[in-house]
Amino acid sequence: MKSTNIYFGKLLLSLLAFTVVADQSNVFDVTSSKYGGKPDSDISKAMTMSWTDACASMSTSTVLVPRGTYELLQQATFEGPCKAPIQFQLQGTLQAPKDRSQLDVSWVQFKNLDMLTLSGGGTFDGQGAHSWKEHHDSTPVDIKFKTVNNSIISDITFMDSAKFHIGVHDCNNVAFQRLTITAPEDSPNTDGIHISSSTKITVSDSYIATGDDCVSIGDGSNQILVSNIACGPGHGISIGSLGKYPDEQPVVGITVKNCTLTGTTNGARIKTWPNSPATSVAWDILFQDMIMVNVKNPILINQNYCDKGKSCKLMIPSKVQISDVRFKNIRGSSSSPVAVKLDCSHSAPCRNVELSDIDLTYSGDEKNKITSECNNVKPRLARVTKALACANLGDIPIDNSPPHDDGGFGPTSSAAGNSLGQNPTVRVMVLISSTMALWLLHGLL
Repeated sequence: MKSTNIYFGKLLLSLLAFTVVADQSNVFDVTSSKYGGKPDSDISKAMTMSWTDACASMSTSTVLVPRGTYELLQQATFEGPCKAPIQFQLQGTLQAPKDRSQLDVSWVQFKNLDMLTLSGGGTFDGQGAHSWKEHHDSTPVDIKFKTVNNSIISDITFMDSAKFHIGVHDCNNVAFQRLTITAPEDSPNTDGIHISSSTKITVSDSYIATGDDCVSIGDGSNQILVSNIACGPGHGISIGSLGKYPDEQPVVGITVKNCTLTGTTNGARIKTWPNSPATSVAWDILFQDMIMVNVKNPILINQNYCDKGKSCKLMIPSKVQISDVRFKNIRGSSSSPVAVKLDCSHSAPCRNVELSDIDLTYSGDEKNKITSECNNVKPRLARVTKALACANLGDIPIDNSPPHDDGGFGPTSSAAGNSLGQNPTVRVMVLISSTMALWLLHGLL
């Protein structure tokens, strides 16, 4: 632990040093005479040229997309390694091509980078309506971060992706903060942020309203913190889906705290496929201090998950072992009578699951009463009403003693975030400091 703290202390100092010189860095403006980018036209070539020059700079550099609307009609890969820390200042709006037949795995990709700062208050507009309407195969992810380390993405809007808005893969120590991610409620597979094979990822202080999961956490993810998210509409905050592919890596150390979900189909969810091709594990998972507002499935473990339109062998159980899961201080309203459902695998029953301080009411018609259902799991219960205490299993002991203070903290102040002003150096320093503080509080360092 001591050596780890020393390492991250040095990392913090280096990041702070980087931000101090950021205002004096070289600026590579895509609309300059050298690059020739113009509003309301395709700036793919200008973007590539400006990135190449900025990445080759020996001092901290900035790629600048000024205010205005620009088309980015070709697949763009902003790849390193770069010679020095690099900033991508998106102040305007970048529009994706409506016809995505020429794109591959993503529209925009940030790859093999260290100390990237993506900010500026601008927008990535995926223009996904054509893909949703025509049901065309499309790029699975609009904005992909692959092998990006020690970086910050903040104050950016992502809207109307064809499918996933943001994909995070094989990344380490990256903070996503103060983002806005939106797509219509009926837009298919438009997850807000999907994380996989990554470590120490923070998603915080953001508004996400899409047609699928607000945040989804896939295999190989560990030490992930999701906090202060306003989610909805959408499918909630999910771990999974897991167990679909062979050789999936463990999911370990996931914390979801201080989030409000409104009108979503799910709240705090873990989902795994039946008939898994191989065994895998998900453990050390915490959902805490969450508010549900008319959420259909506020608390859900679903080990018989089958995506819409898929053919699943539900009689063959999931091989994903789920253990050490805590649902704590979850309050609000359920739009369905079954507010708590823990449907675990009968071949790998869930282990060491806790439900504590759960206070949910049913917001539907008076003919039904709130209830709960548990299969292949016997959770520890504390300060939970009988109706929410695995009602189908009969009487399970409930601990009604006062709760112990476990060092949790309340929602962060949006006013504090809004008072930071527009100084990029101040914003980055505060973002780094707050991220490190969150990790320390939750034992991730």
